[in-house]
Amino acid sequence: MEQNFNLYHIFYTVAKCRNISGAARELYISQPAISKAISKLEQSLNTTLFYRSSRGVKLTEAGEILYRQTENAFTAIAQGEEQLQRIQKLGIGHLSIGVSSTLCKYALLPILRPFVRQNPHIQISISCQSSLETMAALEQGSLDIGLVGEDGSMDKLVFEPLSDIQDIFVTTRTYLDNLKERIPAGSHLSSRRVLAESTLMLLNKENISRQYIDRYLSRENLSASRMIEVTSMDLLIEFAKIDLGIACVIKNFVREELADGRLVQLKMPVSIPSRKIGFCYTKAISLPPAAQKLLSFSKEQDKQTSKAARPEA
Repeated sequence: MEQNFNLYHIFYTVAKCRNISGAARELYISQPAISKAISKLEQSLNTTLFYRSSRGVKLTEAGEILYRQTENAFTAIAQGEEQLQRIQKLGIGHLSIGVSSTLCKYALLPILRPFVRQNPHIQISISCQSSLETMAALEQGSLDIGLVGEDGSMDKLVFEPLSDIQDIFVTTRTYLDNLKERIPAGSHLSSRRVLAESTLMLLNKENISRQYIDRYLSRENLSASRMIEVTSMDLLIEFAKIDLGIACVIKNFVREELADGRLVQLKMPVSIPSRKIGFCYTKAISLPPAAQKLLSFSKEQDKQTSKAARPEA
């Protein structure tokens, strides 16, 4: 069939033009080459496809049957080519992204807002789930790309850093003032002591951020008297703002609260090392064009942001 495809194309063009000279002009090949191709196809099918005369060619009954089928086939091919050209011209595509609810709100949405304006024909699906679930889905091939915090277990994934993030402990001045009243007079109120006497609010143990903080707490031998676990960093921030305890959050996401005094940062003996968030995708599967566009767009946006933030000489 593959070897005969060109013969069928020549046959279809001759049948459509109803003469060999017209087909020769359309195909940019000589009339003898067309006649030879038709004869070869007739031999391979063991039938006559055209009646030949001085006025041109006419399809036989067998030729009519073959022409109807080849017309459907070549029309479908032409429609497919037209659709592909339309997709390329408009940038039509689909992109599936995995991201936690926190990173979706604070990191992905600021990128998607201008990206969608520039690429309105890309359909985007977003799966809000933990970073660990996103990485598992990427390895299984059910997602195109994920926005996650960098993790040590990413051997099967490519990680493209987007920005640095800093984990901090925050609370309110009211909570700290109330805590001072509960601690015996004359006691030194160090940050270690504050944490030990407080309610510590963290994300649940399935979260990469929580696992990162657990390693830090263990390494620095820090602990709290009580603990609250939640599934959303937004809840941690809101709980901290109502004087419920000390929350471990990402500094990038509470800048306004720190600036206006609704939250204060607890100074620790040793700062939590900063880490990176970024886009990741599996090494085993080629990145689709829509995902490549998003990566290029985010990098360009980061360059522009860095350039705008750079002080003038």
